[in-house]
Amino acid sequence: MSFIGGVMRPRFTAAVALTATAALALTGCTKKNDDTAAGGDASGDKTYKVAFVPKLQGVPYFEAMNAGGKEAAAALGNVEWLYQGPTQADAAAQADIVRSYIQQKVDALIVAPNDPDSMAPLLQQAKDAGIHVATADTDAPSSVREVFVNQATAEGIGQGLTDSLLTAMGGKGKYAIVSCGQTAENLNSWIEVQKAYTKEKYPEAEIVDIVYAGEDQAKATQMATDLMNAHPDLTGLVGECTSSAPGVAQAVKDAGKIGKVFTVGLGTPQSMKPYLTDKSSTAAILWDVENLGYLTAWAGAQLAQGKPFAATNNVSSDLSAVAYTEADKMLLLGPALAITDKNVDQFNY
Repeated sequence: MSFIGGVMRPRFTAAVALTATAALALTGCTKKNDDTAAGGDASGDKTYKVAFVPKLQGVPYFEAMNAGGKEAAAALGNVEWLYQGPTQADAAAQADIVRSYIQQKVDALIVAPNDPDSMAPLLQQAKDAGIHVATADTDAPSSVREVFVNQATAEGIGQGLTDSLLTAMGGKGKYAIVSCGQTAENLNSWIEVQKAYTKEKYPEAEIVDIVYAGEDQAKATQMATDLMNAHPDLTGLVGECTSSAPGVAQAVKDAGKIGKVFTVGLGTPQSMKPYLTDKSSTAAILWDVENLGYLTAWAGAQLAQGKPFAATNNVSSDLSAVAYTEADKMLLLGPALAITDKNVDQFNY
């Protein structure tokens, strides 16, 4: 168990990993890392300001990241965690918040960019101002970011979505994707994997359309409804982000097509629970989002203190072997997970 704000919350203890039949177990209480090589100590008097700018504030996914970031700051002891994002998934509004943090001269600035290309010059401005810069959740690979805190590989997520859906569809049939931001680098990388993997592994399956609903669940539901109407033989839908995943499941439920049109998506556990229970969704492909927030804050602290990443990093008891690859400057949380009606209650967000 671990505690946030004096409230006991259950930690994720086990989930089905998408790598064959292996189970990923994450247990224990988050504690201050005492491995000096991993940079977990809180020596010195300076408090480092680590700011995280999500794509969108107020949604369960990024609020879970924020909770993890707060927990890391408390455990590290020398970090002030700052969190602010736009109220709509808007690149210009996100840029204004980034500029504000540059003016505040934070020590480390971490962004999940809505538009990687337009964010890149701002990250350069931050670097020029002496601020350490990074990305988390979604990358800006052409920017000057010093590290990308990645939740899972594009291959793991894209293949996991495809396998879960096509298993439910019987390995064949037509499906469509309801994505979110059209310029989101992470979503687009997953879609590219889904395209290639479907063609390679499921030759009798076909992606018939890809549409973009922004971060709007109601719009995702309407788009999924329109797709089913436009393609009467459609038997699958993918919700590519945490707003479209419940959106497509709701559309199937509303249409009375549970068991006829199957859905999977990148939904947060509790938002997906009703749909996993009534079978309008087969699975949510995700990761421990609070751990992703914890790792993000820890990475910001490392950068702010000028401490290098090791090939394997002991971040906390939950994250005792986080891999770092120098070639692409990436910290990897771990493999993607399949959240189903069997394990959904192991997550409280």
